[in-house]
Amino acid sequence: MEEFALLQKRLPDAWAANTTGSTTPHVVIALPSFSLGETILSHYAPRIPALEHRYLLSCLMLPRIPGCELVFVSCASPAPEVLDYCAGLWPREARSSASARLHIVEVPDRSGRSVAPKLLEHPDLIDRIRRLVGDRPAMIEPWNVTEHEVALAEALGVPINGTTPTLWPLGFKSAGRRLFQAAGVPTALGREDVHDLDGIASAIAHIRSVHPEATGVVVKHDNSGAGDGNLVIRLNGDQNGTAVQKQLDSMPAWYASDLTAGGVVEELVTGDGFSSPSVQLDISPFGDVTVLSTHEQVLGGPDDQVYLGCTFPADEGYASELAKHGRAVGAELAKHGVLGRVGVDFVAVRNDRSWEVFALEINLRKGGTTHPFSTLRHLAPGEYDEEAGHWRTDGHSGERYYRSTDNLLDETRVGWSVRRVVDIVRRAGLDFDPANRTGVVLHMLECLAIDGRLGLTAIGRSRHEADDLYDAVDAALTASVARS
Repeated sequence: MEEFALLQKRLPDAWAANTTGSTTPHVVIALPSFSLGETILSHYAPRIPALEHRYLLSCLMLPRIPGCELVFVSCASPAPEVLDYCAGLWPREARSSASARLHIVEVPDRSGRSVAPKLLEHPDLIDRIRRLVGDRPAMIEPWNVTEHEVALAEALGVPINGTTPTLWPLGFKSAGRRLFQAAGVPTALGREDVHDLDGIASAIAHIRSVHPEATGVVVKHDNSGAGDGNLVIRLNGDQNGTAVQKQLDSMPAWYASDLTAGGVVEELVTGDGFSSPSVQLDISPFGDVTVLSTHEQVLGGPDDQVYLGCTFPADEGYASELAKHGRAVGAELAKHGVLGRVGVDFVAVRNDRSWEVFALEINLRKGGTTHPFSTLRHLAPGEYDEEAGHWRTDGHSGERYYRSTDNLLDETRVGWSVRRVVDIVRRAGLDFDPANRTGVVLHMLECLAIDGRLGLTAIGRSRHEADDLYDAVDAALTASVARS
């Protein structure tokens, strides 16, 4: 890692150049590299190109940073209609310049792997990116950083704005619980470093000895994300442990196998009110911690453990507390040398009209809240007020809220064209209005051809307006099916 450490010393120049209004020539390489476990990647394999294209929304920064050139890497080039749609979100007077500063690099490989190792197999494309960078300051903006991203950085001679993989275990569930304790941040009752069924049973016994009223536990793989490594075990009414043992015995073989690498068991936190908020942080090359945003995560799938979308910002009842805890976690991570984007997931429960929050896990990478927040910050520029828990736009445009999803799914839309969806949204008067800084921004449009899925971010001046815009898109698309 010595070569990589030397390379990272170039990061501050590129990072400092990539600020609003900067005319310093520099290059950002957007690398949506989902370097996750084979089990998770195999699940998402058909949708990997569309998932990568969520981060095409980073091109919205080009009009705001005149000195920036953006190289967007993907295993499949976005369709011309998608690029036209993104260009239509740029101010008209900036479109020519921004278009000239956006470069698409396609790595022709749709297999269920991250784009980083795919790119390493194409020296001709690496040479092309090197030529695009030239001798200007440059940085890679990755989704996450593994040995593949490091190898790519070294091949390109470009530093990464992300945490070195030697620190990746800090984001494991067990390490996260220990770090929360060091930062003085409350976390759910549970145990770390669980590796087998006996460890799960022992952890459950411990939790029930402290909280006899516990209704369930969540088992989590240490190295997992988006809820894909989570499994809920119900405890209700199981006094002799028979039902728990039955659930353990029925655990999928692949899940038990992956657990040997480590995991945690935590009490399933419940209350009269319940939500799953998160905090997004940025740690600069100089160790400064910025609280970028808070979100309410929308969860689904079995036992509501899978991330589907989000609303911004988090509930006012605890948003400032989330920011405080997030900043404390960020400070601890910065001491270890963590860099770039960090997400911290929480659970919030309300009992007797007061909220309690518990930290659940740390994500040393970008996530599902990254692209909607990028959309907001570039189309409705402003700043997140962590004390008030609001996004305050520049000038006198007031506050902004949004509701976002990657999973607006309807099988009747399979095969719809990008143009058809864009036209439906525009005819309904729901597309983004730069004058009012409100409206709907679409993404993941290539997924229409796969399973009728698309993504959107609905930005409004209130939560209610954002919800109304979101619902209106769904209604307009459904009405179009009825007419056809």
